[in-house]
Amino acid sequence: MSRPATRNRCPVCSAATAAAHAPFCSQGCRDRDLLQWLGEGYKIPGPAADPGLDSAGDRD
Repeated sequence: MSRPATRNRCPVCSAATAAAHAPFCSQGCRDRDLLQWLGEGYKIPGPAADPGLDSAGDRD
């Protein structure tokens, strides 16, 4: 027995996704998601970074 086909949903607005903008439904939702990342609206859990370290882990 096969599973019924499922449609993926846009993580921003829950509309059906469009192949051209996957995993989003439109360019607008892609842009909104990018702005959330750039504006620090999304955060990855973990300990706070030491502000005295640069991205390579070297001290200033």
